[in-house]
Amino acid sequence: MSVVGFDFGNETCLVAVARQRGIDVVLNDESKRETPAIVCFGDKQRFIGTAGAASTMMNPKNSISQIKRLIGRPFSDPELQRDLKSLPFTVTEGPDGFPLIQARYLGEMRTFTPTQVLGMVFADLKIIGQKNLNAAVLNVAFVDVGHASMQVCIAGFKKGQLKILAHSFDRSLGGRDFDEALFQHFTTKFKAEYHIDVYQNARACLRLRAACEKLKKVLSANPVAPLNIECLMEEKDVRGIIKREEFEQISIPILERVKMPLEKALQDAGLAVENVHTVEVVGSASRVPAIMKILTEFFGKEPRRTMNSSESVSRGCALQCAILSPTFKVREFQVQECFPFSIAVSWKGAAPDSQNGAADNQQSTIVFPKGNPIPSIKALTFYRSGTFSIDVQYADVSELQAPAKISTYTIGPFQSTKSERAKVKVKVRLNLHGIVSVESATLLEEEEVEVPVTKEPAKEPAKMDTDEAPSDSATKGPKEADANMEEAKSAADVSGAENGVPEADKPTQMETDTKVEVPKKKVKKTNIPVSEVVYGGILAAEVEKLLEKEYEMALQDRVMEETKEKKNAVEAYVYDMRNKLSDRYQEFVTDPEREGFTAKLQETEDWLYEDGEDETKGVYIAKLEELKKQGDPIEERYKEYTERGSVIDQLVYCVNSYREAAVSSDPKFEHIDLTEKQKVLNECVEAEAWLREKKQHQDSLPKYATPVLLSADVRKKAEALDRFCRPIMTKPKPAKPATPETPATPPPQGSEQQQQGDANADPSANAGANETAGAASGEVPPASGEPMETDKSETA
Repeated sequence: MSVVGFDFGNETCLVAVARQRGIDVVLNDESKRETPAIVCFGDKQRFIGTAGAASTMMNPKNSISQIKRLIGRPFSDPELQRDLKSLPFTVTEGPDGFPLIQARYLGEMRTFTPTQVLGMVFADLKIIGQKNLNAAVLNVAFVDVGHASMQVCIAGFKKGQLKILAHSFDRSLGGRDFDEALFQHFTTKFKAEYHIDVYQNARACLRLRAACEKLKKVLSANPVAPLNIECLMEEKDVRGIIKREEFEQISIPILERVKMPLEKALQDAGLAVENVHTVEVVGSASRVPAIMKILTEFFGKEPRRTMNSSESVSRGCALQCAILSPTFKVREFQVQECFPFSIAVSWKGAAPDSQNGAADNQQSTIVFPKGNPIPSIKALTFYRSGTFSIDVQYADVSELQAPAKISTYTIGPFQSTKSERAKVKVKVRLNLHGIVSVESATLLEEEEVEVPVTKEPAKEPAKMDTDEAPSDSATKGPKEADANMEEAKSAADVSGAENGVPEADKPTQMETDTKVEVPKKKVKKTNIPVSEVVYGGILAAEVEKLLEKEYEMALQDRVMEETKEKKNAVEAYVYDMRNKLSDRYQEFVTDPEREGFTAKLQETEDWLYEDGEDETKGVYIAKLEELKKQGDPIEERYKEYTERGSVIDQLVYCVNSYREAAVSSDPKFEHIDLTEKQKVLNECVEAEAWLREKKQHQDSLPKYATPVLLSADVRKKAEALDRFCRPIMTKPKPAKPATPETPATPPPQGSEQQQQGDANADPSANAGANETAGAASGEVPPASGEPMETDKSETA
C-alpha cells in the first residue's frame, strides 16, 4: 500500500512519501522537489508539471495555471473576475454558471472544467509518487502564507496529542499579490520610459511577471534589486531598479490585511497573544521581510522556521496518511481536528393549524457548529408518513463566499404499518476529511411481542436486550415535535442504525419455575433508502465520460512520448555508430563500406532535422531497422573478435581436463573401463581437431570478413563434449558387499570420530570426491555450461 502526501499549491506542488524510517519529499523527472501546477495543451500532446512550465513561454494562451483559484467558484464571483484579467488563457461561463477553460488541443478548440485540469495535475503527481515508491500544553500558531492565500491555525500540543483550536484565512492574500504590485509598478514605469504597453502582449506579460517574482525573492535578502529583460517587446530591452523600502511602500494595501486573520484566529481560539508560546511560519511568501516584521510585532516574539517552508504541508499529508494506513506503525499520536464552518440541515416541516389543518413551513437547525470536532455523527429524529427531503448547507457564507447549499438528500420511499406518522432517525456524518453526508435513515416502529417473565419473588426479574418504545405521551399527541436532534451515543448505536435490522425477531425464552406470557412493546428498525444530489459536483455518468476523455488524452501523451523515444534512438544510433566507424570498428569494415554507411548516417541525420522532424513512431522504428541492417554485421564482427579468445580457452581447458582424467593412473578412475576412457580420448581428439581447423581458417581471414569460427559454435562444442564425457568420468565405484551384523556393544570412547571416518570411506562419498579432484591429477571439469566460466589462471 502506498502512503503519499500531496501539497497542491496555486503555483507549485510537492509530493512526500512515508518510508519505514521517516517522511521524504520525492524528486520529479527533472530532479526537482517542486513541480509547477501547470497543464500546457499542444498540437499533439499535453505537457504537465515541469514540461508544462517549459512550454508556457512558447504557448501562453494554452498553458493553464493557477488552477486552484478556479476550483469551486461560480463564473460571476468578483474575485474570479479579477483573477481572469491577469490570466493569459481564455475562461468562459459554462451552462451551469461555473467557469470553462478554452484551449487548443490536437489542432482544435476544446473546453475543460477546472476539475478536469486539476485531475490531470494530480495524475502527474501520482506518477511522481509511484516512481519513488519503493507534558504541558504548548499552544502553537501556524502561519502559512502561500502563493495565493494566507491561513492561520492555532493548535494545542500535549504529549502525544494535538488539538486544533481555531482556523482563519484570507483566500486572496499571498505571494502573487506582491508579484502583481511589482508588475503594475514596472508596467507603468516602462510605459512612461519606453512607450510600450505590456498588457497588449501576452508573452511580454508572462516574462515580466516571471522577472518580478525573481525580483521579489532577491529583495527578501538584499536591500536593492535590479530588473533587466532583453527584447521584452517591440525589440526593446528594458531595465529598472527598486529598493526594498519602495517595494514595501507599494505593498502597503497588501500588508495591512495580514493582521486580520491573526486577530480572528486568536478570537476564535479564546486566547490572548500571551498564551501563544510559539509561532511557526511556512509558505513560500513568508520569506518577505515585511511579513516577518508584522508577525513579530503582533505576537511579540520572533517567528520560527523549524520546518521547510515549501515542504512542510506535503510532509504533514504523508505523515497523516501513514497514521491512517494499516501498513505503517507510527508512534501513538492523537490528532483532534475541528471543522472551520457551521453546517446546518433544513427541511420542510408540518406545523399544526387549528383553521387550515397543516401548512408547509421551512425549518432548520445547525448540526455541526463552527469548531465542531471531526469526525462526528449527529442523529436527527423526524416524524413523517412518507418520502421527505433534507438540505445540507453552510449556515454562514459571509466568509466563505460560496453557494450556501451543499447537497440534498431524499429519504424514502418507506411506508409505516400504522396510520400515524412514523418515527425516522437520520444520522448525519462529518467525516475525517471534512465532508458532510447523510449516513443512514432508519424507520422505528413499535410492535407487541409475547415475552416470558418469571414470577419468583426471590429472584430479580429477567430483562430483554431490546429497544423499548417510549410512552405514548412522549411519542404521540397533537403537540409532538416535528424533529429533534441528539448526539450519536456510541459506536454500537451507530452500527445498529447502519444495520437497520430488527434487534429481536423472536421473544427470548428463559428457564424459570413459573412462566407467564405478558405482552410487551419493542422497536423494530428498518433501513430506508437515501439518495444524494451534490450541488456543484459532477454526476456519475459525466465522471465516466470525463474519465474516458482523460484516458484518451493520456494515451495520446504516451504515444507521443514513445515517438520521441524512438526518434531519440535513431539520433543516438547515428552519432554513436559514426564515432565507432572511425574508432573501434575501423578494422572491421572496408573503406567503401565505411564511406557508404557514413553517407547513409549523414543522410539520416539531415532527414531527422528536416522532413523527419515530425513523423510517427512507426516511421522512426523502420528508419532504425534500416540502419541496423548495415550496422549490425559490423557490430557482430567486432563482438565475435573480442569474445572468441575467451571461449576458445574454455574449450581447450575442457579438452585437456577430460584427456588428463582419461589417461590418469589415479585410483579414483581405476574402476572405469578402458574402452570407455578411449571413447573420451576420441571425443577430445575430435573436438581439438575441429577447433584447430576452424581457427586456422579464421586466422587467415581479415577482420572485416564474415567470421567462420563463431563464439556460439565453440560454446556448443564445449557443451557437447561435456555432456558426453562427464557421465563416463564421474561414474561411481561399485558398492562394497554388505558385512554380517555384530552383536551390539557399548560404543567405545571416540566412537563418533570412528563413525565419521567410516562415512568418509563410503563409496558414494568417494564418487563425489572423484568429481572434485584437481586437473593436474586428472580433474573432471565443472558440470555442463560451467567450463565457460573457468578462471583463466587455471587454463594457463
